[in-house]
Formats: sequence, structure tokens, C-alpha cells
Amino acid sequence: MTDFFSRLEDRVRAVDSLLCVGLDPHPGDLPEDSAQAAYEFCLRLIETIARSAAAFKPNAAFFEAYGGEGIEVLRKVIAAIPDGIPVILDAKRGDIASTAEAYARAAFKALGADAITISPYLGRDSVEPFLKDPENGVFLLCKTSNPSASDFQDQVIAGTGETLFERVARTVDAWEMPGQVGLVVGATYPEEMRRVRRLAPQNWILAPGVGAQGGDLEAALRAGLREDGMGLLVPVSRGISRAADPSVAAEEMRIAINFGREKSVSTPSTFTGSTADLADGLVETGCVKFGRFTLKSGLQSPIYIDLRRLASSPRLLGKAAVAYLPLLRNLCFVRLAALPYAALPIGTAISLNGGWPMIYPRKESKTYGTKAEIEGEYYQGERVVVIDDLATTGGSKFEAIEKLTLAGLEVQDVVVLIDRESGAREALEDKGYRLHAVFTLTGLLEHWEQTGLVERERIEAVREFLRS
Repeated sequence: MTDFFSRLEDRVRAVDSLLCVGLDPHPGDLPEDSAQAAYEFCLRLIETIARSAAAFKPNAAFFEAYGGEGIEVLRKVIAAIPDGIPVILDAKRGDIASTAEAYARAAFKALGADAITISPYLGRDSVEPFLKDPENGVFLLCKTSNPSASDFQDQVIAGTGETLFERVARTVDAWEMPGQVGLVVGATYPEEMRRVRRLAPQNWILAPGVGAQGGDLEAALRAGLREDGMGLLVPVSRGISRAADPSVAAEEMRIAINFGREKSVSTPSTFTGSTADLADGLVETGCVKFGRFTLKSGLQSPIYIDLRRLASSPRLLGKAAVAYLPLLRNLCFVRLAALPYAALPIGTAISLNGGWPMIYPRKESKTYGTKAEIEGEYYQGERVVVIDDLATTGGSKFEAIEKLTLAGLEVQDVVVLIDRESGAREALEDKGYRLHAVFTLTGLLEHWEQTGLVERERIEAVREFLRS
């Protein structure tokens, strides 16, 4: 036998489905509140829906509520699922040592499930007992779909800037067990799912929350699918079991998932890898905001870019600095000249990553001490490259270049993180300088639209503003 996720992928391809059908016999859905009624309820669903299902997910709680008889019914329900269809036991176990081993025997041996949902918060030794047999799999709770998931899962780990759910995703990826370990990430949190997908690029995600909990199917698919259109299971239970014709509802859901899947895969992002992470991070950290803002000029703008906030996000600042490096390595210069104030932390991070010394022209003249206009060590005749966060019209760049040239330094190039495409490039070129940008605002808007990170209406509002 092959590992669990290989078998799951075989099933997904065989029926062209990412639908995971939940078997949740709510007492209110049964003709009578009994284990036998629960069994008959699940059996009808299995018989009518199997052709549309990539997997089935019985919820242990609804069976355990009937005591020993209910547990026996759960075993019979799992046995009734046709061979070749993976069974994920939704039990959310979490313990260590012999207790975890007993839970694993119950799930895989006594009940016959193929995989199980478990809590990872006791650490790796609470997970390993479930993975002794390579044919079995687990889905670890990462970012759950419930409203209060943020009470603990969104807490930031001191000194890292990383949330607890991100640490789970990062750690799982480092365990190097892709054939046995997946993650539970709620479809109700597409932005968080996108972050999990970046941290665990190959692991399968079980994404509850579509339907009764209000999760957006298309947003979840854009956020959670791998580049190969796989890697995401969409569990649906009440939306199917309570339909007038469950078999029709299941097939309609399978088709809807595939439609969103095709759209997500056929419109790949403008950026990939760390560049995509940085582009997304600018929105997620509030460096780029959408709404209604009054600019210094008095104009009303639907977008506001504040890259000073990078200083409060060390990991994103580091990614931004690294993104400058390929542009800088193609230029000829001796020192970085970072412009105050937004570019000072950026320039420092670039200096640490690239090894170039940094200076900076003061914004205001120093009236004491050395009365320096340029801070840092430099020598006349050296060529420097100007580092800034944004390029809009180019005005602030010319002011800085004038101070640098008066100090005997040569400037040919200006490098920024974002070119707002508001005339800076043309203005600088007219004076003999070259502008280089990690991103253009147009490219960022295209990326955010393709990934669904920003609503299309907001994107169009910014485009209209840029055209005006």
C-alpha cells in the first residue's frame, strides 16, 4: 500500500473531485434520536454520493454520543464506504505516549479510518504515534474555522513576529513527512490560508467552513490550492445532507469546486515565491491600505502606501531588503545612500544583507557638532546608489541627489521598492538618472487581483484614480 496522501491524490484524479463529504448525523436530521437512525442516515449518503466524493469525513462526536452502540455504528459506517475512497476521522485527538498510541489504534485498527484530525499543540511526540504505519495520515489543527480561533492561534510568538498557526505550518513542513501530514485551515480565513500555503507549499489542506459557516469557496481555492491544482480538500456536510436531493447537491458542489479550481490555476500570479510573499505581506501588515485617504496634495486617494510600517515587521523588512539585492548587484556603486526617513531601516537591512556600507543625506541641516549634511563615512568622487521606499514624482529624490553631489559624490541610479508610476521615472531620466523598482503599482494591483487578496472593486478604484 502507498502512503495516505498518494492514495488521496489517486482518488482525486479518478473522480476529478476535491469534495470531502462530511458524515455528521445531527439528531435533528434523524427520524429518531438513535444510533441505528444515524447509521441509516450515513448509509444513504454514502450510497448516493460516493461517485462525487474524493473522501468521506465522519465526525466521531455524533456517534460517540450514543455510547458503545454509537461507536460500533461508526465502525460499520466506515466499513460501508467503498474501497478506494479515503476516510478521514474527524476526532481532533491530542495526547502523548501510550494514550496517543491508544487513540491511533482506535482510529486506524478498531474503526478502520485512513486518517484522523489531531491537535499538534503537545508537540511532535503527540503526532508520531499516529504515523507509525506509513499508510495512515493525519490532519493537524492549524487555523481552525471557528470565530474565536484567533484567541490562541493568532497570538504572536515573542521575538519571532510569527503567529502560533504559522509556527505550526512552518514546523510541519520541516518534519518532511508530506505523505502523512496535512493541515486543517478554515475556509473562513482565506488570507491566513494563503500564509499557510506559503509556509507549507506541498502539504494537503483540509478546509472546513464553506457553506453553513460562511467561507467563500473561490477565495479558499485561490488561497489554498497548490500550483498543480491539488492540495486542498473542501469538506461539506449539512449543505449536502440537508439538500432535497443530496446526490445532486454533491455533484453541483464538485462542479463548483472544479470551476473555481480551473480559474485559480489558469490565472497564475504575476509574482512567485518570496516576491509573492512580499507583495502579499505589504497588504497583510497594513503597509498598503485601501479605502479613502487624503493625500498631502489634498487629493482623495483609494490607496495609501506607508512603508514606514516595515520597521515594525522584521521578517517583512528582511524580505524587502532581499528583494532589492538582484537590482543592486547589476549596478556599479560603492555605497548605499538611503533617504530619511522611510528608507533608513530598509537601507540598513540591505546593508546587512548585501555587505555595502551605507550613508544618508540629512533631511535638515545639522547646526551643531560637525554640521554634517551627509551622515556616515564616504570619500569625494565615490559613486553611490540612492535607496528609497517609493517613487512618485521624483521630487524628494532630486533634493537628496543635490546634497549628495554637493558633497562630491556621484549618483547615477535610484532604487525603490515601489514605483507608483506617477512621473518619477520620466523626471529622473530627463535629468540623466535611472530608476529601478522592485514593484510597479500596476504589477502589484494585478497580483492582488489575481490572488484575490484585495477585492476587485478596490483594485478598479485605484486603477481609475491612476488614470485620472
